[in-house]
Amino acid sequence: MSPFRPLVFLGLLASAAAPVSAQVVSESNREAGQASDSRWRVGLAVASREGVYAGEDNRTLVFPNVSYEGERFFWRGVQAGAHLFSRDGFALDGYVAGRFDGIDADDFGIPELAERGIDRRLLEDRDDALDVGMSARWRGAAGELELDARADVTGTSEGYQASLAYRHPFQAGHWQLTPGVGVRWLSSDLADYYYGTLDEEVARGVVRDRPGSATVPNASLTVLRPFAEKWLFIASAEYRRLPSALRDSPLIDRDADGGTTVMVGFSRGF
Repeated sequence: MSPFRPLVFLGLLASAAAPVSAQVVSESNREAGQASDSRWRVGLAVASREGVYAGEDNRTLVFPNVSYEGERFFWRGVQAGAHLFSRDGFALDGYVAGRFDGIDADDFGIPELAERGIDRRLLEDRDDALDVGMSARWRGAAGELELDARADVTGTSEGYQASLAYRHPFQAGHWQLTPGVGVRWLSSDLADYYYGTLDEEVARGVVRDRPGSATVPNASLTVLRPFAEKWLFIASAEYRRLPSALRDSPLIDRDADGGTTVMVGFSRGF
């Protein structure tokens, strides 16, 4: 058997955790790859995402975490791509990545929707999608600035997203800490699909809601700690604050100002 088959299988299992932690997983693996001399990393992680939809439960999963960082190609569990250009602290990447913002209609809370005058049986699922994008990063003594743009290529929302993030890694003994702040801009098609009501739902009598394009600020922290030679402890958290245009949606929990995703795990380099 090819030695890569078990790793491919583990990577597919890791993608099952994407509904919990898509961007947290990919960013944590990128930081781990930069902090390690190993191309392959295989480990185990647990991630939890706070639900923001009306009546949605928090999601927690334990999953195998697999990543590969090569000179030309990379694979970070839920994101794969190629390094197109790299020189003097500047890097340009192209990639495909899963978008796992979807929710099954059955995962909404019946009483929570009823308070808004919505019958859950009239709702459609919000499906996951696949994005194609490019990211440009500038890294220097003052930290890292990243500009990212991605678009849905599956026709699910037919939307796109642009984001700007700043991170500043620093050492505290054996610990590497990378705090970051950023902002994501969602196109109207993207925001309307995942946070508004759909045309077919409105035709059934559901209230019409179109939030339009939205800007979502976020803050993050990634913590890395090497141990036992090739082992690495990984912890990451991200908080995103929903703007009023999204919080006012009848599909969003009334107490949800934003959502937090947390991941903790370890991996070994090969």
